[in-house]
Amino acid sequence: MPRQLRAEQTRATIITAAADLFDRQGYERTSLSDIVEHARVTKGALYFHFAAKEDLAQAIMELQSQASHRAAGAVDRQGCSSLEALIRVTFALTRLAVESPVARAGLRLATGGVEVRPPLRHPFTEWLEFATRKLLGAVRESDVHPDTDVHAVAHSLVCFFVGTRIGGRPLEPVERLPRRTTEMWHLLIRALVPVHRRPRYLTLTTRLEREIGVV
Repeated sequence: MPRQLRAEQTRATIITAAADLFDRQGYERTSLSDIVEHARVTKGALYFHFAAKEDLAQAIMELQSQASHRAAGAVDRQGCSSLEALIRVTFALTRLAVESPVARAGLRLATGGVEVRPPLRHPFTEWLEFATRKLLGAVRESDVHPDTDVHAVAHSLVCFFVGTRIGGRPLEPVERLPRRTTEMWHLLIRALVPVHRRPRYLTLTTRLEREIGVV
């Protein structure tokens, strides 16, 4: 195997192992020795790629950011309505959380006091801007009541979405997240969307939950 490819695979193995530990037991409680043991690599291999635990955390948050951007970009290319795009992106992020320890660890790191180093932006800032933009579009498209306080709703949506994931961590398996995302949207749709437009979006959330394919 070429040396460069082997190095890339080792780096990916270390990141995955660190993400799994950060997700399950937290950043502070995870040592570099724990990561070395979990990844089944040498300390030398770890230090070749990462000088400190903080560098590993940064790499995980960068990967989470890239995955979020890809999800949002894929939805935007579909050309759907603003509200549908917002709903679809939340379910795409939910799928990532269910399937990827890196995505789960990225969220836990971002909410656990780990510094997000520039030029990387905090994920909540990016999500808030995205939600605001899509909600403004939804108002223009008459999918949301015209008197909606878009900035307040965007802030509440991000807090609701993040809080559901954090609050549910000690209470139920991660596989329940799609159901919780659907419940979140059913509440918001009934509050924000005119009655005659609700069936479309209520049906959409149920379909997206089923597409993730977990209980």
